[in-house]
Amino acid sequence: MENKGLTHFDERGTAVMVDVTEKADTHRTATATGKITVNREVYEAVEAGTVGKGDVLGVATTAGIMGAKRTAELIPMCHILPITNCRVWFEKNPEKREIHCFCTVKVTGKTGVEMEALTGVSVALLTVYDMCKALDKTMEIGEIYLCHKEGGKSGEIWNRKPQAFAGSKEI
Repeated sequence: MENKGLTHFDERGTAVMVDVTEKADTHRTATATGKITVNREVYEAVEAGTVGKGDVLGVATTAGIMGAKRTAELIPMCHILPITNCRVWFEKNPEKREIHCFCTVKVTGKTGVEMEALTGVSVALLTVYDMCKALDKTMEIGEIYLCHKEGGKSGEIWNRKPQAFAGSKEI
């Protein structure tokens, strides 16, 4: 069975972890984004800091960092990476009642940190949902994607969506 460039399958189509033993360590960075759309009550409560469970975005920031650090425990074929830096931040759009999350992860290693950045965003947004669900059970999480990556064999990659550029900050 031909794998057509998919590296997580052997010649028989069985799922495997990619062998990175012979790869050189390089500096790698990835930034991902996503958003949660909430009702007016939640948006205003987050802005005012009056959500009953506490500082929503502060807790979600910590959760996103923890999620990025534990990615290999959640995604079966991910390697355990010695993350050297992780930053989670939010940008709000009051007109659309959206809270955009960004996560940048850095590592010096043999494989990239895209999955860690995507997991960081996902966990941070799920934390916002968890902390606000008493006020709005119709919140929607979506548009989670990789904005930017650099390092490794594929070099630098940019996703040219406008939201991707809004969160392009150095950590």
